[in-house]
Amino acid sequence: MATLTHQDIAALFTRPDGSYFCARWGRPLSPIVFGVEDRTLSVVKGAFEALCALAGHHMAETDPELGANVMVFFLRDWSELLSVPDLGRLIDGLGPLVARLDAAQANQYRVFRFDETGAIKAAFLFLRMDARLSAIPAEDLALAQVAQLMLVWSETAFAERSPLGALEDGRVVLRPDIGAVIRAAYDRLMPAMAQDPSHALRLAARMGVTG
Repeated sequence: MATLTHQDIAALFTRPDGSYFCARWGRPLSPIVFGVEDRTLSVVKGAFEALCALAGHHMAETDPELGANVMVFFLRDWSELLSVPDLGRLIDGLGPLVARLDAAQANQYRVFRFDETGAIKAAFLFLRMDARLSAIPAEDLALAQVAQLMLVWSETAFAERSPLGALEDGRVVLRPDIGAVIRAAYDRLMPAMAQDPSHALRLAARMGVTG
């Protein structure tokens, strides 16, 4: 069962400036993946299916407004983003963003878009497959990244500890406590977006956390 305290849960959604923000998807996910072979594509799609099943959420072939509302890009170099047709219309300031990511030698970046209720309506995931990411098995990388797309987490939520954990037989799975947070956040009685830290107490209550 979950081992997080309600303070731990709050920290997952508290930004460096001290503000609290948590949002979940308000519509079915319609992902599209670029830059991978068919085998890896099926692995990524399988991770989306598994996380949506965990959350009690849904997937769809297409989004009626956007077509695909989750775009996942696997890259070797950040400059590749500049040649993606129409991406500059979807990502504000794409050129300066690419320059910042390149200068920081970043290997991943996520962008979310929200609807009028504050729920997630679109997400963009960019993965630069450096040596570190390339060394991670595709199944593990997909599961960790999709978990980070199911909610808007703090930038530091997984800086020190991955959302994944290992079983005794060595298999890598989503950490049960993180799975419990996702399930609680998708409870139909919970708001699609929250900016008050008391939201963490409500998550904790749904997870059976008393500390």
